[in-house]
Amino acid sequence: MTDIILATINARYHHASLGLRYLKANLAELEDRCELMEFTLEVRAADIAEQLLSVSPLIVGLGVYIWNVEESHALAAVIKKVSPLTKIVLGGPEVGFVNDLPDVAQYADYIIAGQADFAFRDLCRSLLDDDAPPEKFIQAVNPKLQELRLPYDLYTDEDLRNRLIYVEASRGCPFKCEFCISSLDRTAWNFDLDRFLIALDSLYDRGLRNFKFVDRTFNLKLSTTRRILEYFLEKEDPSLFLHFELIPDRLPDALREYLLRFREGMLQFEIGVQTFNFDVQNLISRQQDDQKTIENMGWITSNTQAHVHADLIFGLPGEDLASFGRGFNKLHSLGPHEIQLGILKRLRGTPIIRHEKAYQLCFDPLPPYSILSTSLVDFATTQRIQRFARYWDLIANSGRFGSTLKLLPSETLFESFLILSDWLYEHSGKTHRISLTRLFELLLLALVALGYREKAVTDSLLKDFENSGHKGRLSFSPKTGRQRSGLLPSGHNKRQTRHQIANQTA
Repeated sequence: MTDIILATINARYHHASLGLRYLKANLAELEDRCELMEFTLEVRAADIAEQLLSVSPLIVGLGVYIWNVEESHALAAVIKKVSPLTKIVLGGPEVGFVNDLPDVAQYADYIIAGQADFAFRDLCRSLLDDDAPPEKFIQAVNPKLQELRLPYDLYTDEDLRNRLIYVEASRGCPFKCEFCISSLDRTAWNFDLDRFLIALDSLYDRGLRNFKFVDRTFNLKLSTTRRILEYFLEKEDPSLFLHFELIPDRLPDALREYLLRFREGMLQFEIGVQTFNFDVQNLISRQQDDQKTIENMGWITSNTQAHVHADLIFGLPGEDLASFGRGFNKLHSLGPHEIQLGILKRLRGTPIIRHEKAYQLCFDPLPPYSILSTSLVDFATTQRIQRFARYWDLIANSGRFGSTLKLLPSETLFESFLILSDWLYEHSGKTHRISLTRLFELLLLALVALGYREKAVTDSLLKDFENSGHKGRLSFSPKTGRQRSGLLPSGHNKRQTRHQIANQTA
């Protein structure tokens, strides 16, 4: 019997919800009466509702996040219209604050805020016993982690073969960065490490080799970090791939010794730098030793074989374009393999909103609630950076244009790439659905127009295209018999120098 459905709408199929599996694992005697259903954003609300209601559940629990809140709204509306007696229970960060609820809340019978591992079980017991709680909004009490049943056996063999498998050795975060939902946690809690490692062993024995840790601060407690790294090193398995989120200014020698022992392709670090502006850090309650951050990141990229994914946030209160650009250039000089340029978002419940008036923070009212403008950055500039971020993903983070990117002056990379980004958008009119061959050809036109020597640009692009492994052919490939200037429009301006380009940043 399926009395309870736990469902969510994932951004992509290969994402697997760890939260839903925790809820099901901790339903106790109700677990056998519960079914998990996961969907993606491409599926229509009516089609999802049809599948959910096909088993006539009494309770439908929905995980609501910033990426699916609009789709969850449509889904809940359909469910209530078609099956008004079905109880809808919402949970997740988008519905965690009674004074800041999205429109989907109107269709909920109950909303659970916080860590709902036990609160959802207790609510289901009450509803199935016809003893409905009087209050719609339920504030969950954080469970004691040692009392939780770990959910990892609920990952199916298909999940292990085809999806990202998330694990966590801890919950919470002791830091207070005001843009982050974890700033409300006040501290971090650790799972019993012996029990956690037994769970990892079970996943490993079932064939899992790709472990994505969702801990906010994996290197917070050195003894825990070292023991987990020891566990994986003892496997002596080069097919392992491990993703961790690191605190940037905490990398003692005892931890460095372990990192040196991992082979290429085994480690990926997500390192949230966010901003190098000291005044902005203080304003948003971010504690970060920039000098240690620089030393640590430089050491990781120079001495280990880890893949480094570094994060910066644009649009923080108190930071203008020039300050952000300096931070970007400084971060790039440290050698990360990827720079994820994020746009500030108004996550529900986060304290960043206290700066709204003083710094004229204007957020998009629709998800993902990105910043539109501030007192120091106007809307047009934010739009430019949105496009910069997209083109940076396509060109730099993709790893396909290593030779071509070296043509841009490293000391003013942000400024140069911003102008390149402006040119690409002006002449293509798009940031998405650009084929790889079209992107190569656009870059030739753009870089020559911006003052770079055509032969150097062509040679670099051809080298990058060959290394990309793409089966197609470029229109300026020597094999096509193209004349050197044949791709360039007549009257094409080659006079602009790189020095001029670097000084055109707004």
